[in-house]
Amino acid sequence: MNVLVVGGAGYVGGAVVDELIDRHIGVTVFDNLLYEEVYRKDVPFAYGDIRDHVVLSPLLNKADAVIWLAALVGDQACQRYPDLAVAINQEPLKWLGECYCGRIIFTSTCSVYGDETLVCTEDTPPNPLSVYAETKLAAERYLEESESIIFRLGTLYGVGDYFSRIRLDLVVNAMTVKAHEDGKIAIYGGEQFRPLLHVKDAAHAIVSAVSCDECGVFNLHKQNVRIKDLAAQIRNHYPNAAMQVESQKLSDKRNYAVSSEKARATLGFMPVRSIDSGIEQIKELLASCRLKDTRNPRFSNGKFLPMHAAAELEKFNGSDLDR
Repeated sequence: MNVLVVGGAGYVGGAVVDELIDRHIGVTVFDNLLYEEVYRKDVPFAYGDIRDHVVLSPLLNKADAVIWLAALVGDQACQRYPDLAVAINQEPLKWLGECYCGRIIFTSTCSVYGDETLVCTEDTPPNPLSVYAETKLAAERYLEESESIIFRLGTLYGVGDYFSRIRLDLVVNAMTVKAHEDGKIAIYGGEQFRPLLHVKDAAHAIVSAVSCDECGVFNLHKQNVRIKDLAAQIRNHYPNAAMQVESQKLSDKRNYAVSSEKARATLGFMPVRSIDSGIEQIKELLASCRLKDTRNPRFSNGKFLPMHAAAELEKFNGSDLDR
């Protein structure tokens, strides 16, 4: 079997590729190295833009399955570049659903639920509150008639592999960095829920789906946690850190908890990595000085894209990628 991992050089992709290697599944990575300068993993690699069908089509023709991770990720980045978000997150999936006949594993987001007081199942009507969630939901709908399994991922945390860029703008990772470096944990609101999932547990589920026959939408998370309770949990690892509640009005209105019972019952989904283990992973990186500068914009999608990546992405808009 040969699996094409589109976006395989990223935070999730690093863990996915390692999982495929561990299972002795053939893997090819396709990526534009938006956040990277090099790609050194010992697997076949193709450089390119997901909108360039001429480059991508031959790779898809050789693949028994495609794991599609590539996206403009995060509310802040997509809000700033909405047309680009549609062009990257949404339209390539329309083409994929129409042109590729193999197995598709697509990663969406639990953010499609927006603000919901009840625990969300896959049948809960979506209520996207951001461009990012809107484009992911549109991509899901493009894949409805294909041989696809769609994973709505909870908010990820932890270390996925020891090569790819770690994301420090995700809530568990970000709050751990603040506790370690600033000695305080800022809480914005605090009552809002997030479903959390370790990035390696996400990778395990994604790779397991390559060889199963199930299709449709599945939520993936390990634990629903209120932000203020997460802050208290991180403080257990940093007992001297101060808890600081910020009173300004929240711009992020998302508040949702989810059920992953469908994935557990149908796919045997069983995440094993705790939030505490993820906190300890980040803490160890920081304590051993393995992250030279946590304020480097490279570790945050919302900070990096306006400074470095937008021009790189937008340069394709004026070219004929669909040659």
